[in-house]
Amino acid sequence: MAAIKFGTSGWRGLIARDFTFENVRLATQGIADFLNSEIQNSKSEIFNRKPVVIMGHDTRFLGREFSLAAAEVLAASGLVPLLCDRDAPTPVIAHTIRNCQAIGGINMTASHNPAEYQGLKFSTHNGAPATPEVTRQIEANIAQLLARNWSFQAAVVGTFTCETLDPQPAYFKQLRRLIDFAAIRKARLRVAVELMYGTGRGYLDALLEDAGTKVIRFHDELNPLFGGHHPEPNAEGMREVSKLVRAGKAQLGLGLDGDADRFGIVDKSGAWLTPNQVLTLALYHLKKNRRWTGAVVRTVPTSHQVDAVAELLGVRVHETPVGFKYIGALMESEPIIVGGEESGGLSVKGHVPEKDGILACLLMAELVATERKSLGRSLKELEKQTGEFHSDRLNVKIPPEKKEALLSKLAAGLDSVGPFRVEKFITTDGYKFLLPNHEWVAFRASGTEPLIRCYLEAKSAAQLKKLRTACQKLLEA
Repeated sequence: MAAIKFGTSGWRGLIARDFTFENVRLATQGIADFLNSEIQNSKSEIFNRKPVVIMGHDTRFLGREFSLAAAEVLAASGLVPLLCDRDAPTPVIAHTIRNCQAIGGINMTASHNPAEYQGLKFSTHNGAPATPEVTRQIEANIAQLLARNWSFQAAVVGTFTCETLDPQPAYFKQLRRLIDFAAIRKARLRVAVELMYGTGRGYLDALLEDAGTKVIRFHDELNPLFGGHHPEPNAEGMREVSKLVRAGKAQLGLGLDGDADRFGIVDKSGAWLTPNQVLTLALYHLKKNRRWTGAVVRTVPTSHQVDAVAELLGVRVHETPVGFKYIGALMESEPIIVGGEESGGLSVKGHVPEKDGILACLLMAELVATERKSLGRSLKELEKQTGEFHSDRLNVKIPPEKKEALLSKLAAGLDSVGPFRVEKFITTDGYKFLLPNHEWVAFRASGTEPLIRCYLEAKSAAQLKKLRTACQKLLEA
């Protein structure tokens, strides 16, 4: 049996090979033991709290059945599972944990991974993804259970029952506090929405229609195979929306991944905007138009265009390791206008410390409605003040025998990357080298594959090409 290991967004595995009912029950017992220990710990934030655990799942194969299997284990451990009444977006589950004052939540989702994968994501009482400290305790509990040959006498799959709830009304109430739907209503927008056969249907499209928006839906039916594609709203995943917008049939394209925690945005021109650009626009809008106060937080490989706009607006910038749990932790500890990462996650002040693609999409609709101009035009106007930013990411396969030597070389620091002089070396997460003229490169090793991920940013397309060549030579040396 493959070891159950929790990564940046929980434990994931191939359905029927790694992700089995037996393993789900085992992982859940590890979580149950952790929660029962915390309830009895007078120093814990959930000490003596009612032991309610929110349960949810996305639209993947056997999602509800896996959730019920986990709920049965929790109930046998004296905890109270409360199951969402249909597939639910990850940010909705996070909000429900907080709204119900639950002690945690278990979400069956593999997010934007291919259909053959399933995942188990544990969130703590504040709705945030479990920290590494928490998941290490859960993994240790699982190891102890295996050592004593733990087993569970389960009901027939899918027959266990528990109390359910509809999380949508409370979540809609929360978003209506955060989003200026009056501005969206006044603009009378036409918006194409890519739902990717996922949990966002009946959420993003419904909120837009309630605000008087004309919505053109794509893939709003259930399909656990996601139409044969990754449920990811990147440029390829948003291709149909881009084509429709480019044809003049909508002013804006909005998209969500399978569990609606990531977003995809298409400008009036039909161009797909990077998550870096969307985070930049969100900061600009919330500070300039909504007059929010606080700092901005981004991960190590996220664009410094965020920093440039923050400087224009007089906003402090925080940099965290990769993983929204680090952003969420900072958002819980101090006023943060917006936090985000280059992989497509974003949240704002007063909301959950978890990625919310629905919120991000609505913010972009609000910005278009408020300024009465396209997102591309807003970006161009910002770039006149900050200069352009050109970003890229390389995934370079490195033989295992060479990987450690290369990482040791990077860890020792570099004087230059090709012709680019290194001005500062940062080791918050991986190895990041700041170069002249606000350009930079960062390297991170994949934890699951023989890959080195290389993130680059330059101030022109020509400079980016030179930097890309220099990084490829460095990695292949």
